[in-house]
Amino acid sequence: MRPWTPGLFRRQGYAATGMKQIVAEAGAPYGSAYHFFPDGKAQLGEEVIRTSGAAYLELIGGLFADPGADPAAATAAAFTGAAETLRELDFADPCPIATAALEVAGTHEGLRRATADVFASWIEALAARYAGAGIGTDTARDTAGSVIALLEGAFMLARAAHDTAPVRTAARAAAAVVRDALESG
Repeated sequence: MRPWTPGLFRRQGYAATGMKQIVAEAGAPYGSAYHFFPDGKAQLGEEVIRTSGAAYLELIGGLFADPGADPAAATAAAFTGAAETLRELDFADPCPIATAALEVAGTHEGLRRATADVFASWIEALAARYAGAGIGTDTARDTAGSVIALLEGAFMLARAAHDTAPVRTAARAAAAVVRDALESG
């Protein structure tokens, strides 16, 4: 069930995806859902959010694989790559947890916490990359938070417009934020 659930949650949202649909997509017996996830869809949802978030986190490492690369340029390149991926996905599913995060923030504490933890892990990983490039620890964390916020907001605007322009615009803004942080140390 794990391989099918992330795509369903990303496309339909958490609330609109039922256990019966997940089990049907997986081709598994219905009873197996509650055997492996005794707390039901909420338990599966938290696991999917955390697993999907960890997979996405690996992308951050890949984007900054060259320790000598200019972090502002690497950030802009990450956004440009994200814009291409968004276009290739026909403006669906750009972020593995955003749909769930928006949907459950005020209604399900366990899922809200899972999405908050994933976003925090992304920010910390990116902050570590920026700190490694010479940005002070607190500034690196603020910069990483701003970059993630720019990307997530750009995804939402791009999906609504069915156009990658917001992501490309945000790429320039994110690079400027990183350059400013590098200059201030």
